[in-house]
Amino acid sequence: MLQPPVLDARLAAAAAYVRPGCVAADVGCDHGRLSVALAAQGKCRKIIASDIRSAPLATAQRLVTLHGCGDVVECRLGAGLSVLRPGEADDIVIAGVSGVTVCGMLEQAPEAFYAAKPDMRFIFIPATKHPFLRRWLAQHGFTLLDETPVLAAGRYYTVMHAAYTGGTKTPDPLWCVVGRAGRGPHAAGYLAREAMLLKKEARGAAPEESKRLLALAAAVEEAANTCQA
Repeated sequence: MLQPPVLDARLAAAAAYVRPGCVAADVGCDHGRLSVALAAQGKCRKIIASDIRSAPLATAQRLVTLHGCGDVVECRLGAGLSVLRPGEADDIVIAGVSGVTVCGMLEQAPEAFYAAKPDMRFIFIPATKHPFLRRWLAQHGFTLLDETPVLAAGRYYTVMHAAYTGGTKTPDPLWCVVGRAGRGPHAAGYLAREAMLLKKEARGAAPEESKRLLALAAAVEEAANTCQA
């Protein structure tokens, strides 16, 4: 019997957020490992694996066939959330793209998509632009429920768990950088990396902006020093 695909720390954290018995969507599924692993765990009633590119989707389909889980995993070709009907999925994973791209996907979905299933959950694994994504989510009606900072292939990431609630706010700059990423064994390392990125940005900024960025970096470093393992 084939062993389920091995998930890296990012995908394993995403899988942990998926609720048992749900219909899950793996948007931007790439190789299909997450979808097949969820099927092998028996965690979901159905999994919709989608990708905008035909070649990765074909790879995912082969993996689904190899593991004999075609009765649970359905592969669909298409862009972003357009592959899903309103109310079709309970938990939606979006991985492997920048925070800016995630925002674009969410923005293109009509209001009816979010209204159709009030208890729908989102799981994001942004490759870059984490502060941008946190700010956009807060300003566009999403609530960040939790985060899991992880270390994968020598790089720090955060896996975000969110819900659409409709309430909007403008978060302060520190929240945009730290969010809910202050807990876990990799929280301190993740936040230290975010502080380093701010310092790097400050070096090429105008004096006033540089001062602001350095002050923000210092606040993020302080948050890193008080992380809960």
